[in-house]
Amino acid sequence: MAAESAAFTPLTLPVLPLDDEVVLPGMVVPLDLSDAEVRAAVEAAQAAARSEPGKPRVLLVPRIDGTHAATGVLGTVEQVGRLADGDPGALIRGRGRVRIGAGTTGPGAALWVEGTRVDETVPDPLPGQVAELVKEYKALATAWLRKRGAWQVVDRVQAIDDVSALADNSGYSPFLSTEQKVELLETTDPVARLKLATQQLRDHLAEQDVAETIAKDVQEGVDKQQREFLLRRQLEAVRKELREINGEQDGEESDDYRARVEAADLPEKVREAALKEVDKLERSSDQSPEGSWIRTWLDTVLEMPWNERTEDAYDIRGAQSVLDAEHAGLEDVKERITEYLAVRKRRGDRGLGVVGGRRGGAVLALVGPPGVGKTSLGESVAHAMGRKFVRVALGGVRDEAEIRGHRRTYVGALPGRIVRAIKEAGSMNPVVLLDEIDKVGSDFRGDPAAALLEVLDPAQNHTFRDHYLEVELDLSDVVFLATANVLEAIPEALLDRMELVRLDGYTEDEKVVIARDHLLPRQLERAGLDTDEVTVDEGALRKLAGEYTREAGVRTLERSIARLLRKVAAQHELGERELPFTVTDADLRGLIGRPHHVPESAQDPAERRTAVPGVATGLAVTGAGGDVLYVEASLADPETGAAGLTLTGQLGDVMKESAQIALSFLRSHGAELELPVGDLKDRGAHIHFPAGAVPKDGPSAGVTMTTALASLLSGRLVRTDVAMTGEVSLTGRVLPIGGVKQKLLAAHRAGITTVIIPKRNEPDLDDVPAQVLDKLDVHAVTDVRQVLELALAPATNGAQREVPVAAMGVPPRLSALGEDATG
Repeated sequence: MAAESAAFTPLTLPVLPLDDEVVLPGMVVPLDLSDAEVRAAVEAAQAAARSEPGKPRVLLVPRIDGTHAATGVLGTVEQVGRLADGDPGALIRGRGRVRIGAGTTGPGAALWVEGTRVDETVPDPLPGQVAELVKEYKALATAWLRKRGAWQVVDRVQAIDDVSALADNSGYSPFLSTEQKVELLETTDPVARLKLATQQLRDHLAEQDVAETIAKDVQEGVDKQQREFLLRRQLEAVRKELREINGEQDGEESDDYRARVEAADLPEKVREAALKEVDKLERSSDQSPEGSWIRTWLDTVLEMPWNERTEDAYDIRGAQSVLDAEHAGLEDVKERITEYLAVRKRRGDRGLGVVGGRRGGAVLALVGPPGVGKTSLGESVAHAMGRKFVRVALGGVRDEAEIRGHRRTYVGALPGRIVRAIKEAGSMNPVVLLDEIDKVGSDFRGDPAAALLEVLDPAQNHTFRDHYLEVELDLSDVVFLATANVLEAIPEALLDRMELVRLDGYTEDEKVVIARDHLLPRQLERAGLDTDEVTVDEGALRKLAGEYTREAGVRTLERSIARLLRKVAAQHELGERELPFTVTDADLRGLIGRPHHVPESAQDPAERRTAVPGVATGLAVTGAGGDVLYVEASLADPETGAAGLTLTGQLGDVMKESAQIALSFLRSHGAELELPVGDLKDRGAHIHFPAGAVPKDGPSAGVTMTTALASLLSGRLVRTDVAMTGEVSLTGRVLPIGGVKQKLLAAHRAGITTVIIPKRNEPDLDDVPAQVLDKLDVHAVTDVRQVLELALAPATNGAQREVPVAAMGVPPRLSALGEDATG
């Protein structure tokens, strides 16, 4: 480090203030004399120089924000004249540093101060570290000057050997701020000042390098964009010329798609895929078939509502009111939707709307007979939640591509039905109804039910990938409702991904409410009638539901109401009836004919099916809901018929085995039951199930067949008001079966008052509506002996009566659609 030796020389000098400017020793600067303070200081210096030898001297002091620095520079007025712009000016050279002392007086209007001259010396020769510092500063200064093209200044800087002069030379640097220059001025140690100047120059060069790098990158980007823009314009011009040559109409193509993609609010990965396709479109020729595929794909992607979502209506009571107003009954479904909304509301309130990339969707399977309102319930759910609704019909779909979409390489490729449903809804969180999911088939084109496994899996469907789009689609916020008539037709793996909700049908009271509040107003409007013109009283509606229709749903009931109103409207137009008119139950026969389903208990005792021994009433479940099933048994003439068991009525293997079990039980326990079981060994038994065109299967007709055979052998009639269901074992135990609710609803519709069920099915009675249970006398049994005791009427005489089976009238309808009847 250089040692500072200073000689202190007292000076009295006029002050020349410099606003926001600093002059260092060795610098030569022109100053404008039009400024009053500058002119006063120069004139005072000239006046003082007349009495002293030498050039006029002034003290150059930086003034920052009105405050003078503590150190100034002694300057000599080298020349007074005109500046380049013609204004008066003075050329002043900085000579050395001066420490400013107290103020004093002097000639002229300038401010005079006393100061002490600071003389700076550096040892000669320079120490090694100082020499290296000088060398580094000159190298940095040379690099900076060469960038600016100041080659002449480079030689002057290289010629400076004095450490102090070299450090003060940085005062010419335009990149230094006023504060940095003041810091250099007030640093009196030459070596420290050179270090400071070197550091300032080094920092500036580093900043300049970064700025040049950024500017270079920006310029390269701009050049690339300009080049790309130019090439695209040239390509557009070439295509325009080609279209003119080919006589085609001029129009926008890829540039329009690029602008649409960039303007669209797409997810990042979807945007990248779309821009890649736009690049392919730009490179392809107009005659290439790939261009039309890409355009169709881009149109599909741009039409998808990637970021559109409807806000759920979290008014739980309001949603419940909507469901109650639009559907009577169906409490299980309404409770499930209310639970879903309540949980989703709480998750949203606690910031748990999205967890692990997945939202809280729902997948419900509504299983029940036709006409119970499964499809219309989907619209009510969407209405209650404030969401969009879209229906996807799956009945008869056999192609896997209908679900997942086609590969784009195929001609006429389209996205799957799920993607099309989202696009149709215009929202990423609609209610999607997958109608008739049990009617999905499979063939050589794949299994659509297998393709639905990912769609309906809440753990996977947030990254669903359609074969056509080939980008991830988030289905986790979609509420899926699947409808089916037959639960057994749904694949087990698919059913496992859905929450099962059963719709077992309506009671008669619920049908009356539905007809009054929903069906009748709708059919009045379709028939062109006003509510004050035609009124249907409750008795007529109840008779329509009980005697003119016998179904789990209400479709046939609605058709009956429509037929009734059409008849009234036609009679009014023909002048045969005056309006207003009130339809009563007595008017039904004259308007729409006789009832089609008269309860067995309402018929004449001699005309009932159970009027002869060997006929029992059972309960079954079909694709149309629960129904009443009659079982007829007879014994063959010992002289003409062979021993054994004959079964008719298109029965399945399980039902055939149940008949064998019933026969074996009676053979082994007939003596205990005081039955003539010898006839079963010598004479052939025949069991028949009417409605022979309808396939039937299941074990629950076991007790019914046992009762029919016991009735035949004992000669005791089976009570008309009794129906039964249950599987029977070889030991006579009554085993549990399924579909208790549907069977009890069917018994209630048929006018049955006493029902026998297995003891282990007693908990299933909780699902049966209270108004149905109030009208039924339900007996839960564990042994077939209890069944016989309840079902068989007391014997009229002690002798067995052999009664051949005769025609018993029209068999009951097991299924309007010809579906299997399952016990």
